[in-house]
Amino acid sequence: MIVAGIDVGGKNVHIVIRKDGRILTKGTLPAGIKKAEAVDALYDQVLKQAGLSRKDVERVVATGSAAKRVAFAHGFIQDVVADARGVIKSFPNARTVIDVGAEEGRAIKLGADGKVLDFAINEKCAAGTGTFVEAMSRALEVSVEEMSKIALDSTKSIPMNAQCAVFGESEVVSLIHQKASKADISRAVMDAVAGRVGSVVRIVGLEKDVMLVGGMAKNAGFVDSLEKNLEMPVIVPNDPEYMGAYGAAEVALSDIFEEAK
Repeated sequence: MIVAGIDVGGKNVHIVIRKDGRILTKGTLPAGIKKAEAVDALYDQVLKQAGLSRKDVERVVATGSAAKRVAFAHGFIQDVVADARGVIKSFPNARTVIDVGAEEGRAIKLGADGKVLDFAINEKCAAGTGTFVEAMSRALEVSVEEMSKIALDSTKSIPMNAQCAVFGESEVVSLIHQKASKADISRAVMDAVAGRVGSVVRIVGLEKDVMLVGGMAKNAGFVDSLEKNLEMPVIVPNDPEYMGAYGAAEVALSDIFEEAK
């Protein structure tokens, strides 16, 4: 059976095409304002890569904050369910899932059977999201990728109290004027995000193994700060930003597909 999992977030669209247990192809595009059009464009693109047409795909399951924009989906599931299904399939020992993307961060507690026991979401505080890091990188005049790298070179811990982008940018500018190094400021930003995410994780309870997914999982500086905050190692899978789409595809292949309709 050929299925598609589509994750439509605030910033990007991710699509995974699977045939039974094998990934045939995957792809991503910026979601933009016209998310439905972005979904259609990416879907046709990944199908072409796999040498498939739309009629070859038997089931399409969508997830993400803008999942309903996928007009051709056969079913929809919540982000937390998509994360849970994707993670437990790949890492059966996972008990805590942390997903930090552009617009929100969430923590999920899993049972041994992979079912969601509890979850908490940080959606009102920008300091726990990738968007906050992007805003701070602009204030620091470096790329997010560069921030991620130089944060690891920091030799001084600087507290950062701002929890919104506006005040955060002011705090970064103030630190620049105080001659703080870009490495130390970058570390302060990562620590601030990790602190907010760590607070959300502790709401559901921290239990090994801990999986980190979402776009921020690719940020080495953030991963380092998060591990220090949690005082526990976190596992970052390959292509962590695709976990929601992978989980949606897993639902399309599974016996809970009827629940997603």
